Amino acid sequence: MEQRTNSPYPKIDRPILAAIGLLLVVSTVLFAWSDRRHDWRYYQFEFKKRVAEKYGAEKAHTVPVGLDQIWAGDLRRADRCVVCHQATLWKGFETAEHPYRTHPPEPLKAHPIQKFGCTACHGGQGFAVDADKAHGPTPFWEEPVLSGSLGEAYSLAENKKALMQMNCNVCHRYDRETKGAEAINRAKNLVLEKGCRACHVINGRGGTIGPDLTFVGDKAAEQYDMTRLSGQKTSFAWHVAHLKDPKALVPETVMPNFSFGTKDSQALAMLVMSWRKAPVPADFRPGTPRTDPQTPEEVIEEQKMKTGPGAWFVKTGCFVCHSVSSLGVKSAAQIGPDLALAVEDTQSRFGRTVDDFFMNPTGTMAVVLSRQIILSPEEKKVAIEKLREAFREHQKQKASQASATSATSANAPKH
Repeated sequence: MEQRTNSPYPKIDRPILAAIGLLLVVSTVLFAWSDRRHDWRYYQFEFKKRVAEKYGAEKAHTVPVGLDQIWAGDLRRADRCVVCHQATLWKGFETAEHPYRTHPPEPLKAHPIQKFGCTACHGGQGFAVDADKAHGPTPFWEEPVLSGSLGEAYSLAENKKALMQMNCNVCHRYDRETKGAEAINRAKNLVLEKGCRACHVINGRGGTIGPDLTFVGDKAAEQYDMTRLSGQKTSFAWHVAHLKDPKALVPETVMPNFSFGTKDSQALAMLVMSWRKAPVPADFRPGTPRTDPQTPEEVIEEQKMKTGPGAWFVKTGCFVCHSVSSLGVKSAAQIGPDLALAVEDTQSRFGRTVDDFFMNPTGTMAVVLSRQIILSPEEKKVAIEKLREAFREHQKQKASQASATSATSANAPKH
């Protein structure tokens, strides 16, 4: 039989295996050392000490040790915030500083922590266990904790903690008013007052001149042109600046400048950023409509105008932006001039007859008549006649009022 010779490889394998073993030992030591330095270890030690001082050593033994998390299954969120914020459900630490403070009990009555978790309301990176990563801002995580310090950084006009209302409105987006969300409530009223739906689809209803805003909160910061934005380059800062002066950020826009102040711009930016596709289980908001319908009063008022002398302006959608006062048509938004005066208005503002302007519009009306209210040449002639009819009625009403005023003056007792 042929005798085998010993392979030279075992001599080479021994130092390699030794090096691998040494590397494993060193990495294990380093991991253990770095693990001891996690923030949560100090916070848990400190909280246990505070419980012992307040309630005694026996009570302090009930404080959990180690990692913990809340799994909000309906929202698919794993939140480890309670690893550091152990006082959340404890009584007696209501005035302590964070993270040793008891959570206010009132919000938890409707939002139990085991069902909602923490980050659904507060924001943050739920699975992180170190303060800087959990709270943010941190790279590649676009949901920092919506704290007062973040509000301070954005120079919020009033309530520095108002940013958290963005997350409230993810569930409450179809409410006309939400308790405790003053900034969001203000913004919702502004959407109605300024007629934002004249140009934008919001929750399935609105015009098509501007972009659909129904889920604009999902738009990443990288999708915004920040080149004309000074200061912070974030989505929130972009929206605030854009609402204050649309053309300063988007020169080609036809969006009107509503002259919003800082308070209103910030409130509207919060509302816009709350419009996201976040899943909201039905049992979280039982009995709440999943749409944003008109109120019964709004429906009745619109139906009334549809059958009145100004019905044409309602059916075509002109009334969304314009009132026609002489024909009893009142726009909720009134962002455009009263069409009862269009015959005079086009002549004084543009030096053109209403016929010429309507057939060859410029500015915002050029966009409206090409994207939203599209009329044939014959329909445009009808529109011009309707505008002239509204102006004639305006003149009659004006003459009647002047006559009535004159009669009243003539009959007034003379001293």
